[in-house]
Amino acid sequence: MNFASKPKRSQTAHEWVDYLRESEGLGGILAKTEDLAKLKSILGRSLSALDLGQFSQKIELGWRQGDQKELYLVVSNASIATRLQQVLPSLINELAKNGLVCGAIRVQVKPNPPNWDIKARADARAPRKPTGLNEVARSSWQGLLEKLAPDSSLRKAVEKLLQNKPK
Repeated sequence: MNFASKPKRSQTAHEWVDYLRESEGLGGILAKTEDLAKLKSILGRSLSALDLGQFSQKIELGWRQGDQKELYLVVSNASIATRLQQVLPSLINELAKNGLVCGAIRVQVKPNPPNWDIKARADARAPRKPTGLNEVARSSWQGLLEKLAPDSSLRKAVEKLLQNKPK
């Protein structure tokens, strides 16, 4: 096998960041990521000013462009969503004080994935094989057989049923 030596990485982190900024598709992704990081920081400061700083790590956020800029806050449970709904006007004012002007804030609860799986039982038994007729059933079929006419097709079927033995 031919193992060629790996080229040495001579580029520094700053050069990589410059490359990402100049790149056609990646530059936009980097810009959005930086904007979301700034937005998260501003939101954290605003929540701390309202004594809700403990929620900042439990909130995912993003923008929705429309007639007005709407800030979306996605939270993990309904109690956080309710608490944020109660302080929305104050939160909008705090965000404006920290340099972020938004027209509206929408709070949504993120649906939780189900935490259960369907698994086969460990003690699952193989299906039982048929055991044939029990004594009560056999005597009932025998009683019916005696009542039927000797040349009846139903009698022949019942005789065949009684002759079969379980496999």
